Amino acid sequence: MTGRGQDRYTLTGVTKVYPGVVALQDVSLSVSGGEVVGLIGENGAGKSTLMKVLGGLVHPNRGSITIGGTTFAGLTPAEATRQGIAFVHQELNPFTNLDVTGNVLLGREITRRPFGTLDREAMVRQVRPILKRLGARFGPLDPVAHLSLADQQLLEIARALSMDARLVIFDEPTSSLTLPETQALLGVIDDLRRQGVAVLFISHRLAEVGQIADRVIGLRDGRNAGELARAEITKDRMVRLMIGRDLIRSRPDTAPQPDHMTALRLRGVRTAAWPESAVNLDLRAGEIFGMAGLVGAGRSELACAAFGIDGRRGEVTVGATRLPPRSVAAALQAGLCLVPENRKEHGLVLDFPIAANIALPNLAALSRRWVVDRGAEMALARAGRDRLGIRSQSLTRAAAELSGGNQQKVVLAKWLALNPRVIILDEPTRGIDVGAKAEVYAVMRALAAEGVAIWMISSDMEEVIAVSDRVAVMHRGRVTGILAGSQMTEENILRLAVG
Repeated sequence: MTGRGQDRYTLTGVTKVYPGVVALQDVSLSVSGGEVVGLIGENGAGKSTLMKVLGGLVHPNRGSITIGGTTFAGLTPAEATRQGIAFVHQELNPFTNLDVTGNVLLGREITRRPFGTLDREAMVRQVRPILKRLGARFGPLDPVAHLSLADQQLLEIARALSMDARLVIFDEPTSSLTLPETQALLGVIDDLRRQGVAVLFISHRLAEVGQIADRVIGLRDGRNAGELARAEITKDRMVRLMIGRDLIRSRPDTAPQPDHMTALRLRGVRTAAWPESAVNLDLRAGEIFGMAGLVGAGRSELACAAFGIDGRRGEVTVGATRLPPRSVAAALQAGLCLVPENRKEHGLVLDFPIAANIALPNLAALSRRWVVDRGAEMALARAGRDRLGIRSQSLTRAAAELSGGNQQKVVLAKWLALNPRVIILDEPTRGIDVGAKAEVYAVMRALAAEGVAIWMISSDMEEVIAVSDRVAVMHRGRVTGILAGSQMTEENILRLAVG
């Protein structure tokens, strides 16, 4: 990787217009070898489109791309790869029928001559040191189908590193990673910088951008919003660059006090993932109950067991109603809802319109003689859109076309239409920008003020501390402590998270 400090990738005056939408307008950006440039902006600001232009997936209407002195009107994916560009995508699409090595070297397999059979030993030798460099918990022969979401994210990073790229684009690479995994990844990026590789780092976690970036470039509404030099990078300045204003504080000065009434009670609950660990919890009406812990601690498994998706032992009670072990219908009837971690796979039907997604849990109430009343469906969807500020004029638009933040609001609108007593939010702000996060926090606070108990699972330490009234920390399937007030510090949470 020597001599790469001279590599420079420049986009000049890039414009991309879709029917009725200007995605990019006269956007310029450059990154040199040995430099990490942070790219920030709200969902829908144009970051993804710009990266697709650089990766050859989208051809711009106007503008140019200059790489090492050669100028292109646009690139193809194959041309982008030849020019040393590699992506670490936020949306994970691994081949679950293959093992780790097969995914990392997909399309670049090592073969034996003369018959062209796969040289599996050589492939494993190439992949193993990359996984070690990332501190991965899985090996080159492990089936991808068995990997967690966080491990799949590391797999995507390993694939990009295996390409020996001259420009690596990281798109929300830490959205599924724990704090130690995040720090390990930032260390890898620092190594790439020292080796002369150019890095574009896209993240909504502004603390990470401030930690790793040499420069920060902001996009807003498809246009350049400004640039910050290293000495100018602060969280407040990055927020202003993204949204054009200061961010409203997530916790009001006078937050409503939780009711003393228990809305959700767990007694001796054991999950299939951690059958030896029993959990006792009480959530109060009107509180935001945060849950922290490392990936694999059992937080999501506990939530799914409480909601009735997975089997469990122990008692789960909503109000005065004791829930049977495996019945989502009973949970919904009692007023318990779950917003899952993976909104694309488990929270939405992406090809369905926004209105149909919001109406899905309410079809019985919206139907007459087994036929859905479309007028009632649209009225329900309009109420959800207005309540949560979903940015889409048309409710017949497919959910897949929305930004991540607006997709999350659709999932929330779907469950809020049922008027829940308790709502479980599993990683509610994963992959959405600071502006959309503030809006989600405001919705959570409003629900708490109405007496709804909110159980928020989050790997974002700053979020957990800023938003929660109390925080429970899990380690290996058990709750190691519950913190409140001044006890809610990163140090205390991490100490409990590691057992």
